Amino acid sequence: MIYEAQGQTIDLSKITRLYPAATVIAGGETAHVSLEWADIKENEVHISAFILVFDFDALGEEIKSRVELNYSTKEELIDAMKDVAQYLN
Repeated sequence: MIYEAQGQTIDLSKITRLYPAATVIAGGETAHVSLEWADIKENEVHISAFILVFDFDALGEEIKSRVELNYSTKEELIDAMKDVAQYLN
C-alpha cells in the first residue's frame, strides 16, 4: 500500500505508528502535541501547523525513520486522515 502526498512516497504496510498532532509554539519552544491538548490550550499557545506522523521504527525503539506531512488547518489534516484511512481499510 503506497500513499503519496506532499512529494512523499509512504509504504503504509511498514508503518508502526500513525497519529495526528499539532505543532505549537509556547514560551519560545516548539513541540508536537495531541489535537485534544491543542484544542484545550488554543488560547495559550500558537498552533503553527497540523501534522500527520508516520513512524516506521519498532515500538519501544528510538525514532529514526519518520515522515511528517504538514497542514495549515485542522480541516486539511482531517481530510488527509480520511484519505489515508481509505488505503488502510
